[in-house]
Amino acid sequence: MVKTALVLAGGLGTRLRETVADLPKCLAPVAGKPFLEYLIQYYCQQGIEHFIFSLGYKKEDILAYLKKYPGLSYSTVVEEEPLGTGGAIKKALETIENSEEDILILNGDTFFGINLKYFSAFHCRHHADISLALKYMQNISRYGVVELDSDNRITGFKEKQYYPSGLINGGCYLIKPSSFLRHTWPEKFSFEKEFLENTAKEKSMFGYIENSYFIDIGIPDDYYRAQIELPGHIEN
Repeated sequence: MVKTALVLAGGLGTRLRETVADLPKCLAPVAGKPFLEYLIQYYCQQGIEHFIFSLGYKKEDILAYLKKYPGLSYSTVVEEEPLGTGGAIKKALETIENSEEDILILNGDTFFGINLKYFSAFHCRHHADISLALKYMQNISRYGVVELDSDNRITGFKEKQYYPSGLINGGCYLIKPSSFLRHTWPEKFSFEKEFLENTAKEKSMFGYIENSYFIDIGIPDDYYRAQIELPGHIEN
């Protein structure tokens, strides 16, 4: 069972800046609590024992918040300059002591209520280099669509545009650090474009379909929707 989660929390949050001007996205208040608190609480309930936070923009605010979080086992990795999602993941995975153990990667501005036990079992059963948690949605325009074969192997990614329905990348990944670091990556790169999209046909990459609650607070409309919806998806 996966015990470590890497949370990508270094983004600039430009689309949410007018709504939450003075905070990094992951600390945006949702029904009176920082969004990050919902992530931590949910994934602790799912069995995560240690968090690695990849920080950049307004890192001091996140560090100050984490110091106040009682009993949380965590470590941090700081981007002194933006490295892109791929560079941030690479930098963080290089700190993992046991690079043969799978870890969970999460976006700090996205909540996806996956069942980690089932997701982990799926990942192991397929002997995957990386597994993506996918969400079926209708009337898609903000996200690209992920294509699967009959065995749930990812065969391709379709670019962002309008789709009547499809599977989107939910921003939750299971990966073995040693498998990812075996490749020589540049210091700065996009995990989504340069790793996922460019290597889908050569890697053992699988999509786990999860129908639970999903929300990305990266734009104001969804941030406001989270105020009403998100608290009901967390056990107190």
